[in-house]
Amino acid sequence: MFPGGQQPDLSQLMKQAQQMQQQLAAAQQELAATEVTGTAGGNLVTATMTGDGDLTALTIAPGAVDPDDLETLQDLVVAAVRDAKRAADELTASRMGPLAGGLGGGGLGLPGL
Repeated sequence: MFPGGQQPDLSQLMKQAQQMQQQLAAAQQELAATEVTGTAGGNLVTATMTGDGDLTALTIAPGAVDPDDLETLQDLVVAAVRDAKRAADELTASRMGPLAGGLGGGGLGLPGL
């Protein structure tokens, strides 16, 4: 039984669920099409990533390349990719957060659940 003895309008719930699904799909498409950039070493290394986490480009400035010190270059690449991933995560949170809020926490936004 639901609070107040009311039965939910299943057709309305299905309509709301379908709208949320469409909004979620649109947000996912937008994330996949949006690029973010991460940098390291004062822009010596730049990583570009889509909002859904695919690494699409990695740029290394000639000044970052020292054949006698590849470890620093490797560290800069890792740092740039991490920075891009952080930016992608922030983008995802900003785009998907409002949609997740519509789920209403543990009850999926359904009355009485």
